[in-house]
Amino acid sequence: MAADQGPSPVVPGVVVAGPPVARAEEVLTPAAVAFVAGLHRAFEARRQELLAARGARRAEIARTGTLDFLPETAGVRAADWQVAPAPPALTDRRVEITGPTDRKMVVNALNSGAKVWLADFEDATAPTWENVLTGQVNLIDAFEGRIDFTDARGKAYALGPAAGLATVVVRPRGWHLDERHLTVDGTPVAGALLDFGLYFFHNAARLLARGAQDPNSGPYFYLPKTESHLEARLWNEVFTRAQAELGVPHGTIRATVLIETVTAAFEMDEILYELREHAAGLNAGRWDYLFSIVKNFRDAGGHYVLPDRNTVTMASPFMAAYTRLLVRTCHRRGAHAIGGMAAFIPSRTDPEVNAAALVKVRADKEREAGGGFDGSWVAHPDLVPVARECFDAVLGDRPHQKENPGPDGEVTAARLLDVAGAGGSCTRAGLHNAVQVGLRYIEAWLRGLGAVAIFHMMEDAATAEISRSQIWQWVHNGVVLADTGEKTTAELVRRLVAEELAALRTEFGEQAYATGRWTEAAVLFEQVALAEEFPDFLTLPALALLD
Repeated sequence: MAADQGPSPVVPGVVVAGPPVARAEEVLTPAAVAFVAGLHRAFEARRQELLAARGARRAEIARTGTLDFLPETAGVRAADWQVAPAPPALTDRRVEITGPTDRKMVVNALNSGAKVWLADFEDATAPTWENVLTGQVNLIDAFEGRIDFTDARGKAYALGPAAGLATVVVRPRGWHLDERHLTVDGTPVAGALLDFGLYFFHNAARLLARGAQDPNSGPYFYLPKTESHLEARLWNEVFTRAQAELGVPHGTIRATVLIETVTAAFEMDEILYELREHAAGLNAGRWDYLFSIVKNFRDAGGHYVLPDRNTVTMASPFMAAYTRLLVRTCHRRGAHAIGGMAAFIPSRTDPEVNAAALVKVRADKEREAGGGFDGSWVAHPDLVPVARECFDAVLGDRPHQKENPGPDGEVTAARLLDVAGAGGSCTRAGLHNAVQVGLRYIEAWLRGLGAVAIFHMMEDAATAEISRSQIWQWVHNGVVLADTGEKTTAELVRRLVAEELAALRTEFGEQAYATGRWTEAAVLFEQVALAEEFPDFLTLPALALLD
């Protein structure tokens, strides 16, 4: 969409263009924009090289149909080294809550009782210019203790006592996403550098100044979509430059890396090593991990065809191998191992749905705590006590269990790639669910919502990615559906999309349906699910449809 000229700080070579956003001038100060521009000029060429390297590696996987640990970094894996000790705020991470940086979420997440809040500018945020900038404003307000919120019903939200607030850990966008509203020397700045740069510039000194009285303060980050240790090295160089430029002591920044790509799973040691002075741990990003497997091995034959996504549990052999390796690697290196998301959204009206879901959530968190993880994620404040109970039962008064190497058993490349060992089947019900969830999420994303409750689950961009990538894989592999005997074809998918749109029109009513962006969502969904060439990320073609 065309953008009106927005606030334009006077910084040579920089153009800021976007719809007007309230209080944008507080974030886009000349000094802050100059800081981001400096990061862009220093690292953009290397970012582009690494993005090209992703394509070359994917081509090699397509050629060989496999993946293995890197022979050139065997010495790093064999050597005895550890990451820097965790700062006090990141020593006990037994429960972490995730969510976007809208004002209500900021208050609720900080008050949730979780140890950490992942303030998400990535998968849980649709990157409209307004969302990007107001998220930064909201975090500044939170640190200044002046954030509050009143909803449409008149219910007021405000921060509780400082001692009980969660530690903020910011997740910027991945390396692949541009921020088209801000260009430097005619080139869009990386969304990752804008999110990181604005947050660090405005808050590093503020957080450090609070540190003497508040040990929960510090510039901490989650790094998404990392595909190699070289990408982690780039982040380490960004951190080093940023700290030096603002006079922040080296090693103050701490980063937890999401292991949510299959290529990164083969480089866990190397990723921690590259970030060792800034590393805080690794996280098992399960949904994006499944998406990455489909994306990388989409044309490698039936062995890699993923069954219905809801049947692939963390107990599946290849997922168990992945989490076992993550725990073992982290604890050997003195880093935290953080488990995956419990995405269930409790119902206020259906106790039976709640009871059944909470049994699954509890079992999942008990498995993680028993398997050696030091903490885990939840998507809703009501799940914080459930997760805490599971980790309290294992940790007691200990802040973590880094002395626990996790379950026995060698983790080989073959075990990490044993997708066929998951069992399960591909069904029409699973295909229909992928269409339902994908369509509903994309339509909400186009309206600026990145975290969306769908069928009692909090869904984000990773959900849509696994939904559409599975459909692409099933179509291109000619999968026969186990429950109906139908062959998965583009025509079948289009028919399901049309049927779902008709059902949504009936469900919402003509007027409400017309106010949505369902036609655009359907076109985009079919584009990313049925294109002859697999789009690397659905957000790339979708960005042009956002303000």
